[in-house]
Amino acid sequence: MCAHVVVAEDDPKQADLIRRYLEREGHRVVVVHDGRAALEAARGGPAELLVLDVMMPVMDGLDVCRALRAESALPVLMLTARATEEDLLLGLDLGADDYLTKPYSPRELMARVRSLLRRSSGALPQEAPAPSPALTAGAVTVDPLRHEVTADGRYVSCTPAEFRLLEVLAAEPGRVFTRAQLLEQLHGIDRYITTRTVDTHVMNLRRKIEPHPRRPARLLTVYGIGYKLAEGPHGAS
Repeated sequence: MCAHVVVAEDDPKQADLIRRYLEREGHRVVVVHDGRAALEAARGGPAELLVLDVMMPVMDGLDVCRALRAESALPVLMLTARATEEDLLLGLDLGADDYLTKPYSPRELMARVRSLLRRSSGALPQEAPAPSPALTAGAVTVDPLRHEVTADGRYVSCTPAEFRLLEVLAAEPGRVFTRAQLLEQLHGIDRYITTRTVDTHVMNLRRKIEPHPRRPARLLTVYGIGYKLAEGPHGAS
């Protein structure tokens, strides 16, 4: 799968290494070295993925991700030397789709890139089944074929990870999924991230699909177990 990838990395050697590996797999690559240039490149061209270092001059990667998420669902793979759970969850809370901690192997990086591109484009391996028809749970509809989510008939912009999570829940409304089960569906998540990652995605989704996010009636917590998507006509069980 050939894609247009923006690489934002202020270390020239590291940026060149990433570029060479991406080009080896057939991708078109634009390299920038500061956060403002990364945001402009993501906004101004046909980018399909942003590989984004956290620590950059002018504008750091977290601010880039925050600004980008206000206007775009472009997949973002964040790179960082910060390996604490709080740092990783912060990046995901701002809308990053995956998080890779340094040092990492180029092979692992390419695997993450392939996973994100496959999920964002809807492309599936040949042996995988065809996407399901639109899934409806109350006022929420998830359409895997169009890769679209609506709530109360209103289009909802989701990151690939948020979409996958909602797709899993909408396929079986009313069923309770544990955090571990949901985390397994989010391929490519960094080994340092725990099941709290799911909580972060759920908080983001509630802001998007709930009429009152602080009093959720659609994406429900089942205390001590996990989450479910309500199946009632208005999203209430």
